[in-house]
Amino acid sequence: MKPSLLTPEPQAASRQPWIRSAAFDGLWILGPPFLALLAVVLGPSVFRTSAQMPVWAWVSLVVLIDVAHVYSTLFRTYLDPVRRQRFRTLLWLVPLGCYVAGVALHWVAGLWFWRMLAYAAVFHFVRQQYGFLRLYSRHEAAAATSHHLDAVLIYAATLYPLLWWHLSSPRNFNWFVTGDFVQYDWPAARGLLTGLYAALLLAYVVKELRHWRHTRYVNRPRNLLLLGTAASWYVGIVLFNGDLAFTLLNVVAHGIPYLALVWTTSQPPSSIPAKARHWWQGRYGIGLFLGLLGGLAYLEEGIWDGLVWREHADVFGLFQQLPTVSDSLALSLLVPLLALPQATHYVLDGFIWRRNS
Repeated sequence: MKPSLLTPEPQAASRQPWIRSAAFDGLWILGPPFLALLAVVLGPSVFRTSAQMPVWAWVSLVVLIDVAHVYSTLFRTYLDPVRRQRFRTLLWLVPLGCYVAGVALHWVAGLWFWRMLAYAAVFHFVRQQYGFLRLYSRHEAAAATSHHLDAVLIYAATLYPLLWWHLSSPRNFNWFVTGDFVQYDWPAARGLLTGLYAALLLAYVVKELRHWRHTRYVNRPRNLLLLGTAASWYVGIVLFNGDLAFTLLNVVAHGIPYLALVWTTSQPPSSIPAKARHWWQGRYGIGLFLGLLGGLAYLEEGIWDGLVWREHADVFGLFQQLPTVSDSLALSLLVPLLALPQATHYVLDGFIWRRNS
């Protein structure tokens, strides 16, 4: 996600730079990482240290949040007449390019396809946090060094756990499939990274204390964003070694804020009459919005399960009538097609949140 999608009225230095409001941002954008942390801490300890994940958790987290948030891009692209016209070339070129590249990668080696998709997802997740940082810093008149430190820390809060993961032995979780990340167990490098990360955290705290001493002002949403990002990524990847803990912290902290951002930035001004609004912007708009996303996510995962995975027959019973695809050429054509919504989401996300988009 790129920063700067809003054009709010200038704020006084003492006001907080919320995207919509303190209540909305606190619950739907800044709150999810902390709620996920609370769920991990209060949940059964076995889920912090094992590869076990209940089916209900997989459906709730993977299908209804992770996969569903991918389709929310539709509301800022294909379902938005203005942006559909503005990005008309990208909207057919990106899916085509992603599919061709995906087929070529999968034909060479299926693992390489999943590896490239995993790293594209990582880039997307990391950039979203930077985008939110820029939004919550948009009215700050601080020194350039202060802004640089904020940016370095938000990247470190995500990249440090990811690098630690790459430099550790195999974990009880993966991004998409087993082996999609390149891993090499190197304890000394992990220790060095930890020391550098701790120094960055200390430098940021000192900077914020000095700023508060001179101005008596604290940018609450920016600090909550940094704290939530650092805590959720560290706990989910480094501190605990459980599939459910990782998925909960990873998916909730990313997917719900993204859905909230798409929803709030897709709402028209109050001056627009009801009859001039899009079908998802009316009285029952939020229900239609979430219903469409959930339906598309269930349909996609059902086709995946019926044709490829065959892992959740109790959830996707209707799709078990589909034939299992095992031919290498057929899989090379099918898998990139089924993954196309994700790949398109990752690439388009780099354009639809740019300034003045």
